Order: sequence, then C-alpha cells, then structure tokens
Amino acid sequence: MSSKQNITAIILAAGSSSRMGDTVDDKLLLSLADKPVIWYSVKAFSDARIVSQIVIVYRDNEQKNVIENSVREFGIPIFWAKGGKERQDSVWSGLETSPKDTEVVLIHDGARPLITPNAVREVAEAAYNAGAACLARKVNDTIKKTDSKNSGDGGYQIETIDRSNLWAMETPQAFRYALITEAYQKVLHSNISMTDDLAAIETRGHLVQFVENDRPNIKLTTPLDVSYIEFLIKESQA
Repeated sequence: MSSKQNITAIILAAGSSSRMGDTVDDKLLLSLADKPVIWYSVKAFSDARIVSQIVIVYRDNEQKNVIENSVREFGIPIFWAKGGKERQDSVWSGLETSPKDTEVVLIHDGARPLITPNAVREVAEAAYNAGAACLARKVNDTIKKTDSKNSGDGGYQIETIDRSNLWAMETPQAFRYALITEAYQKVLHSNISMTDDLAAIETRGHLVQFVENDRPNIKLTTPLDVSYIEFLIKESQA
C-alpha cells in the first residue's frame, strides 16, 4: 500500500481507566519509559508512513492539552474529537471528525502502546483489499465454558471449547470508511453496546481478514500490567 490512499487512524483515549483503581487518574497519560502511554501509539501510526492523519478521541480538555503537548514532535496532522459516554459513542465521534474522503480507517485503543508500524501497515492493507481487517492472535490456552451460576460448593459445570477457531481480538481494527460508518449508524440507531468495532459489521455477514500478530500488543488495563509493558518498551528500544 502506498501513501496515495487517504488513511485515517482513530486513537481512543476517552476511557475512564476505572480498572486501574486509585493508582492513576488517566492511564493514557501514565509515563512509561519517560513518555505518556498514548505517545507510543501516535508514534507507531506516524512512523508507519501510510497514515494521512490521526484523530485522537479525548476525555476532557485537561487530558487533550497534555496529549497535544506530548505529540507536537510528530509532523502528522492531528484532529481532535470529544469522547462520548459509551465506547461506540467515542468511535462515532472519531468517524465524524475524520475527513470525508478517508478511504480506510484504523481504530486503535490508545492503551495498547506496543503496536508497531509494521502491524499498522499490514492491517491497513488488509482492510483496503478486504473491506475489514483486524490484528488478532490465535488462542493457545485451553478454554472452558462454565454454567452461569456457581453450584454453591465452589464448583461449576464445565464444557471444553474447541480453540481451533478461536481468536483474541486486538487493535487496530481497520475498515473501508464507507463500510464502518454505515455499520455504526445502524448500531447507534439500535442502541447496541459493543466492546469492539468488528461487532458493528458482524450482523452484516461481511468477511473479515485477520492479521496474525507475532509481537506483544498488550492492553494496559490494571496496575499489574504497568511494569511488564514498560519492560517490553525498553526491550524494543535496546
């Protein structure tokens, strides 16, 4: 894929960071190896050299100002979109802010600072060709399904799930712009709650190309993730 295509990256930064507890107010601004968490995502999309512009979906003006100051060094155009109450509201805000001549849009969780420029290029090209694509990882662990309620004596009825067709979703997830905007219009109209963007097109039966990721792309979710992610960042810089 060349730089001739108009590609927009939407980086989501409007989450509440609730699972970080009282350790930080905003995990996207947490310093890892002397840079805010979100800085690494902006750098990866900028370094990919195929992204035309970045839309950062922010939580509030205080957060926006901090992020804006930290990413001034990158020459890529950056637009700002105010986040909404739910994830799908924030994504829609990012889609509406994106230039209308965008061909491919990549939607990325800013709490995944280990994303690489190569992964960005691969998933963007896959979406350009297939319409929808996602960075993903095959599930290697044995997966058990339990009944909905504990039996009362500490046990569950269990069922082993065939893992051969199971994938763990990561981000970025990428789409032809027209496809994902139309899908999200229907999602918002139906008031459906979603945890990822592929859910918006699942009911349409559209095929999705998975780009298997061979590098760690962990989401910063709890305080226990901080030291491991920082170790991986420093290792990649060595």
